[in-house]
Amino acid sequence: MDIRVLGCSGGIGAELRTTSLLLGEQILVDAGTGICELSLEQLRRIRHIFVTHSHLDHITGIPLLVDTIFDTLETPLTVHGRRETLRALREHIFNNVIWPDFNRIPNHSAPVLRYQEMVPGEQRTIGECTLEMIPVNHAVPAAGYRLTCGERALAFSGDTTTNDEFWGALNRHASLDALIVEAAFPNRDLELSRLAQHYCPSLLSADLVKLKHRPRVYITHLKPGAEQEIMDECRAAITGLELVQLTGGEIFAL
Repeated sequence: MDIRVLGCSGGIGAELRTTSLLLGEQILVDAGTGICELSLEQLRRIRHIFVTHSHLDHITGIPLLVDTIFDTLETPLTVHGRRETLRALREHIFNNVIWPDFNRIPNHSAPVLRYQEMVPGEQRTIGECTLEMIPVNHAVPAAGYRLTCGERALAFSGDTTTNDEFWGALNRHASLDALIVEAAFPNRDLELSRLAQHYCPSLLSADLVKLKHRPRVYITHLKPGAEQEIMDECRAAITGLELVQLTGGEIFAL
């Protein structure tokens, strides 16, 4: 299965798109503005969205996606996420004020959108891909995911900062081939990083020593305009691991 990076920026502008990963043809992990990279035919193939948390840059594409494809859906579009994340979508997005409640369209018994709650530690298999939800530390209840297909494994932190749970969960597995982890701000914004509960290079480097695996590390969610500064600081602080700036359009074979 291929994993395609549709968006991975901490903001928008020109070619920049916010977080969304496409697994195969039917699964999204997050649905930020990156889903705009997909054609109408590709959008119509989406059946599952695994959401890390409720912040707008990770869910903004969901209401537009379901509105675009609802009349072609033979089975509901399923959104998987933590209870708190799904509650936020129901109460603040699909509330008939910001957007129609597609969980009741065309009717409550046969909606075009359904919610499927996950709890941290739970694994869910769709086709050949298994996703394990892992709790992380962010300003709202949030999760990362470990994705496996056969013997290959990739982990995605979502938005997070200093924590033990994410690294401990990854260490309980025998292997990890690739890691996508955020570093949203440069070190000069250390206090902002702590306030917003994001990593900056110094905080990330302190946490990466908790990981027993030595995967290739892809840095994501960089603040627009500060990308080079963040990457330079990451490379200065993090040794013994191959670091790469994640870019839109990148494809991982899993």
